[in-house]
Amino acid sequence: MNTEGTRHTGFDDAIWQGREDTHEAHFSQRWHEAVQPMAEGARAGVALLGFACDAGVRRNLGRPGAAAGPQALRRMLANVALANASVLYDAGDIHCDGDALEAAQARYAGEIAKLIELGHLPIGLGGGHEIAFGSFIGLATALAKQGGEPPRIGILNFDAHFDLRSAERATSGTPFRQIAEHCALHGMPFEYAAYGISRFANTAALFERAKKLGVRWLLDEELGAPKLDAALASLRGFLAGVDHLYLTICLDVLPPELAPGVSAPSARGVALEVIEPLIDAALASGKLRIADIAELNPQLDIDQRSARVAARLVARIAAGAHP
Repeated sequence: MNTEGTRHTGFDDAIWQGREDTHEAHFSQRWHEAVQPMAEGARAGVALLGFACDAGVRRNLGRPGAAAGPQALRRMLANVALANASVLYDAGDIHCDGDALEAAQARYAGEIAKLIELGHLPIGLGGGHEIAFGSFIGLATALAKQGGEPPRIGILNFDAHFDLRSAERATSGTPFRQIAEHCALHGMPFEYAAYGISRFANTAALFERAKKLGVRWLLDEELGAPKLDAALASLRGFLAGVDHLYLTICLDVLPPELAPGVSAPSARGVALEVIEPLIDAALASGKLRIADIAELNPQLDIDQRSARVAARLVARIAAGAHP
């Protein structure tokens, strides 16, 4: 594994600071009081791993700045109230130096595989959506070591974009095409569901590629609150056909007033009142093995709105995965 051009930094005490409700009689912890450095032999829990990279966004001609996303997300998470007594770890960040995207993805995938093998639920903190290729490869690597038939991994992507683009090099717009190619090469089924797709942010060629690859999708127009039951039925049907789940959330799936701090804000987006029940259904399947949040760009954020909603989603996943 060539990881030249990458660095792995660890736990930062200065980030995990916040309010302490010492006068409350009952459970009143916040994330900064519960998160621990990842250590050898640690019992299984939720493990945060940052992917401090926006090289793929730059290659995709997007607006850079997402490399600072992991630290901004941690700062917002620090003061979030814990919903339960989850076991939480911070495994640090994988940094992409310059344009060394492939090396960063390989190193991140290797760390993800280790965490899964040790029984943890990794939650990746992006970073551009190029994080997705590393997340999937990490999960596939860990599962392959268990032997048996090729794993049936379902990918659930909340996103305004398919991210199935053709390009000479990997970008933030290519990860799921790369995953499809990896699956074909290794005899694995490609099970991909994309919810929140914008008709006007994806070319006809991308819709045609999605059809050829057997992608399931729901448009942002099909994900209003009145249609939630139909969306849940669609999702449960998808989940029933897979053995393991990789959940990835690109913040540009949300309305622009909720998530302005992304490379390509949505014109419409999907409301949290729809996204969150779908996430809850995915968690309830018991099949989640890894999740990540992508495209948080603090440089473009307004009043930390994007970081705030990203922290809420991470906290929801952590609480639901380990109730």
